[in-house]
Amino acid sequence: METFRSLVLESPLAAFTIMLLVSLTLPQVFERLRLPGLVGLLFAGVILGPNVLGLLDANGETEKLFSDIGKIYLMFVAALEIDLKEFSRSRDRSLTFGFLTFAVPMIGGTLLGRWIGFGWNSSVLIGSLMASHTLLAYPIVMRLGVSRNEAVTVTVGATIFTDIAALLVLAVCVSIHGGEFSTLAFTGQLISLAIYAAVILFGLDWAGKRYFQQAGDDQGNKFLFILLAVFLSAAGAQIINVDKIVGAFLAGLAVNDVVGDGPVKEKVEFFGSVLFIPFFFICMGLLLDVPIFIEALTTRLAVTVGIVATLMLTKLGAAAIAAKLFRYSWTQMWTMWSLSLPQVAATLAAALVGLQVGLLTPTIFNGVIVLMLVTSLAGSIITGRVARNLPLSSPIIHSTHEDDWADWLVPDLPKAGPFTVVVPISNPVTQRYLIEMAALIARYKKGQIIPVAIAPAHVHMDDPKLVADLGQARQLLRAAEAISTSLGTPAYPRTRIGDDVAAGISRTAREQNAQLIVMGWSPSQGLRAKLFGTLIDDVFWAAHCPVAVTRLKTEPVNMRRILIPVKTITPQTIRTIRFGQVFADTHAAAIILLHVCDRHTPESQIVAFKQALEDSIQQGPAVNYELEVSYHDDPAAVILKASRTMDLVILRSMRRRTAGGLAVSDVTHEVLAGLTCSVVLFGEPHT
Repeated sequence: METFRSLVLESPLAAFTIMLLVSLTLPQVFERLRLPGLVGLLFAGVILGPNVLGLLDANGETEKLFSDIGKIYLMFVAALEIDLKEFSRSRDRSLTFGFLTFAVPMIGGTLLGRWIGFGWNSSVLIGSLMASHTLLAYPIVMRLGVSRNEAVTVTVGATIFTDIAALLVLAVCVSIHGGEFSTLAFTGQLISLAIYAAVILFGLDWAGKRYFQQAGDDQGNKFLFILLAVFLSAAGAQIINVDKIVGAFLAGLAVNDVVGDGPVKEKVEFFGSVLFIPFFFICMGLLLDVPIFIEALTTRLAVTVGIVATLMLTKLGAAAIAAKLFRYSWTQMWTMWSLSLPQVAATLAAALVGLQVGLLTPTIFNGVIVLMLVTSLAGSIITGRVARNLPLSSPIIHSTHEDDWADWLVPDLPKAGPFTVVVPISNPVTQRYLIEMAALIARYKKGQIIPVAIAPAHVHMDDPKLVADLGQARQLLRAAEAISTSLGTPAYPRTRIGDDVAAGISRTAREQNAQLIVMGWSPSQGLRAKLFGTLIDDVFWAAHCPVAVTRLKTEPVNMRRILIPVKTITPQTIRTIRFGQVFADTHAAAIILLHVCDRHTPESQIVAFKQALEDSIQQGPAVNYELEVSYHDDPAAVILKASRTMDLVILRSMRRRTAGGLAVSDVTHEVLAGLTCSVVLFGEPHT
């Protein structure tokens, strides 16, 4: 065993392999036990660390490297996930609550540090650890459909203030601890930090927009640009004697608007959530001293309880003051408190820095780990219980003519020319059903379809392979035109040559001023799809109009019962329902709207939800419909059970956020994997 241990410790490759294995297995095991996956990573770090097996060393080169990279990436992703548009809508109140939920815990934590016996510098740092918060429970309010409630948006916006302020306090405390503090030095530090922040926030934003315009559809280089921006910012922070996590957070804010919610952001978060951030939590576990941790829960329990209690009480006080100022309800106050409770990203990163420079003792560091575990669980549980009592978000519904359903799909789309549906053709096996669906929808609006086939480009235009591909494309298009004509819908085929299939589809749709793209299902969901994206992802990202991705098991005219799951009533949801109404009206089918809600949802809220849904349905095409409400904790299971008696399920494409850098589950993905009937995934352009 000793020989094996020494071999592992001396081999960076062995350490890397062990951390990969842990990241792959442990989070899933702990999530099945209904515990956060990051708890499993911390547990693995403790077991593999010097206190138990001794297979990994916190001071090893590999572990230190990935700990630093993970710490940087964690703060970058935390900034990247902040919704700046939501912040701008409630900026003044967000800043007010941000100041309160920073200042009150800051004061409480500082006084606690002094009571424990720390000096002012360490006490202020302890206070700053409690002043920030991580939106770990944000996916819960999204699932409940209350993410647009003002109390939620204010809390989300406050994250910007609390995280930046906490990191600035960390920078000052580290500078003082290093013996570099004086009035002149402090002033110089603030000036250099202000200049550095301006360069990062405005310089990276400008450079990112310019580079993304020039890079076009090259997602690989865009991803590399983002990585370079993150680590260049982190290195620049060290030059001005500021911790690198400050630079990483500023870089995330700088490129937030540039990256948007497209495939590049997904790749950035994917790499972080499966590699860098899990490694960071494993390395955090390596730093946990088991005897000291046990001591923190036994003989030093008063200190640990003091840390947790101070955090919870001061955060509650800040939420109560804000609710009083803004005249919020008790439910909104409790929601703000529960959302601002979890201490993960900035807290852990700053605590690690404090431990490494000697400002914090191992006892306090272990207490912070306990704080993270308690607040993560408590924040999520409390949010789930109180946020369900918030009023559901109401959609912004524009009045329109009953039969002018294209306005519902894309309200701002130019109406010049006939209604046009673009249909990419590549698979002769599935093309008939695809063309039939597109033709039915186009005929409903007295429009046309544009079948398009894209042949892969070659260096030489006389390449025999290209000639063969063009011949096959023309054959597919002739068949598509015949199918469409038989259904009474004119078709105008197009052939394109290009290296990028997604770009060819989206550009054809733009050139033809299409109102809809109907395309076939891409089954690729493996590692390559996660790394480089799928054709569907790329079309969703680039298209100017809605995209209906289909997996059809029977002829569209035989689809008599259409299921549409509805989580919340938003303009995007209404347009998805409208698509279902139009398709149902083409052949006198019926739609079933299914809403799965929490078991504790108030009856009054359900009644209001059903009334709002009925009002919106009645403004669209007149079709037979049913409203079904189910109380269940597993929406995917309910949808899959209901789908057994359906011919078609229409799902809305929706990209989920991540929490604390770790991916959250997606009901849509689970449903797609289990459906046996036909399915349409309806998505809108990201812009």
